[in-house]
Amino acid sequence: MRPFAARATVLLLSAALLTACSAESGDGGGGGGSAKEPAIGTVTKLVSATGLSFPLDGYETTDEQRRKLDRAQAQVTSDCMKRFGFTFELPVSLSPAGTGGESLRYGLTDPKTAERYGYTAHRGAASPSKPAAKSLGASGQLALHGPDSTMAGRPMSLEESRAKDSGKTVNGQKVPIGGCLREGYLTVYAPKKGALDSMFVTNMAMDANSRSREDSRVVTAVKAWSACMAEKGYKADEPVSPQADLGLKPNDYGSPKGIAAARQDVACKERANLVGVWYAVEGAYQKRNIEQYAEALKQAKTELDERLRFAATLAG
Repeated sequence: MRPFAARATVLLLSAALLTACSAESGDGGGGGGSAKEPAIGTVTKLVSATGLSFPLDGYETTDEQRRKLDRAQAQVTSDCMKRFGFTFELPVSLSPAGTGGESLRYGLTDPKTAERYGYTAHRGAASPSKPAAKSLGASGQLALHGPDSTMAGRPMSLEESRAKDSGKTVNGQKVPIGGCLREGYLTVYAPKKGALDSMFVTNMAMDANSRSREDSRVVTAVKAWSACMAEKGYKADEPVSPQADLGLKPNDYGSPKGIAAARQDVACKERANLVGVWYAVEGAYQKRNIEQYAEALKQAKTELDERLRFAATLAG
C-alpha cells in the first residue's frame, strides 16, 4: 500500500464504490465524533507497522500470485507477437522491491530502522527484469501497440476485442485493437464481459486507507504526534512523509541530522500510539467495505482463482 502522499491514486477507485461509501451512515463508536465513522473497539498499543495484517488481505493478490500472472501475461503477449513474425518478451519483475521488511504504510515506525537508516528508502532492490526487444520496427510496434496508443475506444474484455476490427494487418494477420499488449492483458485479466477491474480489491483498500486519514480519531493522533515533534524542536504535520516538513533533502535522509529526526519521529508515533489508532481505524473501514461489497469481493476472488488456473496451464 502506498502512503497517503499519493492521494491522487485513490481516484482509480470506481465512482460507485466512493459514492456508496460516502452515503453510508453507521455507528461512530470509539469516540469517533461522526455517525459515518465505524466503531473500532479497543485500540492496541503498537510501536511498529511491521507484520500488520488487514481484513482485505485475504482478497488481495499476493506477490507470488502477481508474478505468476505477470509471467502469464508476458507469455500471451509473446505468443501474439509470434503470429506476426516477431520475437518479443515483455519485461517481468522477478521480485518486488524490498524495504528491509518494514511497512511504511504509516511512515517510519521501526526504531531500529530509524537508528540505522534514518529516512533512507533504498534498503532493498528489485531483481532486474529481463529486457524487452530493443527494436521492432514500425510493423512490430504496430503489432505490439495497435493502431492507436490511447485507451479511448479500446475493448474492455477479450470477447469484445475479438468482435472488433482494428482495420490494420501486419504480415497478413489482423492486428487486435490495442495490439498484442492489450490482448495479453485482456486474456489474463478480462477474458469475459463483466469482469471486475483487476485493481478492484487494491482500490477498495486504498479507499479505506484514504478515509482513515480523514477520520477524527486518526486526525487527533496525528495532532498528538505533531505536538510531540514540536516539543523536541521539529515542525511537522505529515507523519507518513515528513521529510519536507523537517527541511530534509534526499542527501540528508541517512545523515546524522536525518537519523536524529527519524528517531524522534518514531518515538513520537509511539507516544501518540499513532500506529495503533490508525491501524484500528483503517481496519474498521476495510471491514465496512467488505460487508458492503461482499458479492463483488466474492466475484473478485473467483476471478483471481480463474486467472491463476489459466496461468498454470501456460506454465505447463
